[in-house]
Amino acid sequence: MNVVDRAKNVIMTPAREWEVIKTEPMTTGQIYTQYVMVLALIPAIAGFIGRSLVGMSILGEEFRIPIARGLAWAVLSYLLTLVGVYILAAIIDALAPSFGSRKDMSASLKVSAFSMTAAWLAGIFSLIPLLSVLALVGLYSFYLLYIGMRSLKEVPPDKMAGYYVVTLIVAIVVYVVIAVVVSALTLTGYGAAGMMRGW
Repeated sequence: MNVVDRAKNVIMTPAREWEVIKTEPMTTGQIYTQYVMVLALIPAIAGFIGRSLVGMSILGEEFRIPIARGLAWAVLSYLLTLVGVYILAAIIDALAPSFGSRKDMSASLKVSAFSMTAAWLAGIFSLIPLLSVLALVGLYSFYLLYIGMRSLKEVPPDKMAGYYVVTLIVAIVVYVVIAVVVSALTLTGYGAAGMMRGW
């Protein structure tokens, strides 16, 4: 799997790419090492650079997270993101029978992993904290999640909306919890102010 081509196709032609992904035999290890572990580095590294090296100026005052804390934030954020992808996949799979779909952890992991493409790519905007608001383009991942579930989980049309809404809520909760835990453990004294500024 070429990570650049895959990411580009997921973003540009999602419906077609999900059908390709659906037919590809991929192990959990392949999904992680060839895609998730690569793209999830983008927001972690960019966030560290933006928070600890670039910083931002507000009313003439410079704000930077100390390098040690910034590195701790980046590492923990990255590791918990990897865990979050699997947790979301497990929940997608557990919910499947309730919405007329079948349990298939491989398909669920594909949905969880590849739907995050836009959010991970948008993490590049964290390089410059003043531009971090542009990371909102990562919300396109919500659409990718819908298309992926519809294609790979083969949900009955009348139950698709319910399955998607429940999964979306779970996804938001999982990643908000990750962000809060990471900030609480690594940015004590900086986390609250940083989060309010979009850090």
